[in-house]
Amino acid sequence: MVPDDHPARASGNEGDCFGEHASASVGLVLVAMAVALLASAPTLRAADAPETSDIATAPSGLAGRPIEAAGLRWLHLSSRRGELPVPGPSRQQTAALVVDLDRDGLNDFVLGFRVQAPAVVAYRCTHTGWQRQVIEPDYLPIEAGGAAGDIDGDGYPDLVFGGDWQSNQVWWWRNPGKGSRPGVSWQRYPVKNHGANQHHDQCLADFKGAGKPQLAYWNQRAKTLFVADIPPDPCRADAWPAQAVFVGSTGENPGKYAEGMSAFDIDGDGKPELLAGNHLFKFAGPGKWSATKIAASGGLIVAGRLVHGARHPQIVIAPGDGSGPVLWYECRGNPLDSTSWVGHDLAGRTMIHPHSLQIADLDADGNLDIVVAEMAKWTERQSRPDNPNAEALVFFGDGKGKFRKAVFQSGMGFHEARVADLDGDGRPDILNKPYNWDTPRVDVWLNRGRDTTSLRPATR
Repeated sequence: MVPDDHPARASGNEGDCFGEHASASVGLVLVAMAVALLASAPTLRAADAPETSDIATAPSGLAGRPIEAAGLRWLHLSSRRGELPVPGPSRQQTAALVVDLDRDGLNDFVLGFRVQAPAVVAYRCTHTGWQRQVIEPDYLPIEAGGAAGDIDGDGYPDLVFGGDWQSNQVWWWRNPGKGSRPGVSWQRYPVKNHGANQHHDQCLADFKGAGKPQLAYWNQRAKTLFVADIPPDPCRADAWPAQAVFVGSTGENPGKYAEGMSAFDIDGDGKPELLAGNHLFKFAGPGKWSATKIAASGGLIVAGRLVHGARHPQIVIAPGDGSGPVLWYECRGNPLDSTSWVGHDLAGRTMIHPHSLQIADLDADGNLDIVVAEMAKWTERQSRPDNPNAEALVFFGDGKGKFRKAVFQSGMGFHEARVADLDGDGRPDILNKPYNWDTPRVDVWLNRGRDTTSLRPATR
C-alpha cells in the first residue's frame, strides 16, 4: 500500500525510502520476556529455544483474557499486555502469513514491516506459547501480501514477499528447516529485481499442473499480473522467468491499484485457478491463460464452498485498500463465463478499507463463515484514526447461501488478518496485526467455541 498522504500518491513519483534503518539483529524472544521488553530496552534480545520435535505440544497455561465476541468464546492475547512478544520497532506493519514453518504440526505466523528493521519476523508456536525469531534483520520496504511454499524442494515451506511502491524487487527466503537456530536469520534470494515498482500480493500454487508450484504476483506500477516458474536452482538464479498474464484494471477504486490474490479449484478439474482482483485466470497451455471477469469491482478475493451441493465453489471479494460493498458470488453456469456469476451483498453497507478477508468454519457447525474487517487508520501524518468506528465482522453461513452478521470487534484496526488454527485444538483462531493503528502490535484470539468450559487452554 502507498500511504494516502505520501507525495507519490498524488504525483505518481515513487519518492525516497522513508524511515531509518534499524541495526540490531533480533533473535528468539520468549513470551515470558515480553512484559520486560515493553518496559525496557528498544533492542529485543535473543533467548534459547527448545529443540524442535516431530510432533509439538499445543500451548498450555497461556496468559490472556477470556472474552465473548460474535457469540463465541475466545482467549485474547495481545502484545499490548505482554502476552505476546512485541513485533518490533516499526509502526508500519504490512504483511502477515500463517504457516507451519518447522513441520511440527502446529502453525506458526510471520509478520512483515517497512520503515524500520527488521523486515520479517516469525512467531513460532511452542508448548509455552509463541517465540519471536527474526527472519530478515535488514530494512526492506515490505508490501502487503506474501506467500509460503516449498520453493527449493526440501519439504520445508519457504517465504516470499514483495517490495512496496519504493522497490522493484520481490524476494524469497530459504527455510533452513531443522537447521534453524536462535539468532540466525534466513538466507534471502531474488525473484524479481528489475522493471516497475510495487508488489502487493503473491500466491504460490501449481496452476499449471506441473507437479510443483508457480509464483503469481501483482506488479502495481506496471499494472500487470505475472506468473513465474521456479528456476531449477532457485538459490543461484538472478531472477525468475515470468510471464505477463494480465495488464490493466481490475475494478479498483479511482486512484487505487489492483490487489488481491488467492488460488482455488473453481472448475473442478483438479488444478487451482488464479483469483486476482475481480478475475479468474486459468492456465490454458504453454504461454496461454484465459481471463474471466467475475465482478465489476475488485480487491481481496477468496473462494470456498459456502453453499452445500453447489456445483462450483463461491467467491468473495472485498475492496481492500478502497471502500465499497463486500459481495459473495455464486456461479449459475459455466465458471469461465462472466455472465454466470451472480453477486450478493454481505454487509449491507459501504465497508471502509476492508483489508482483511478470510473464510473458515468458526462455530464448527459444518458451514463456512466469512470474516471481513476494516482498517481503523492508514494516513501517516496524523495520529487520530481515519475510521474510528472500524468493525471486524463475522458472517455465519448456513450452508444454503444465507449469512448472519455478528460484530467481532469494533474500534480496532485490522489489516491482513488471518484465520487459522494457531494452538492445535482444531478450531480456527484469528490473528491480527494492524497496519499503523496503535502499532507496534499483534493480537491473537484463540477460539474456545460456545462451551464455557473450553476456555481452558488446549492440550494434546
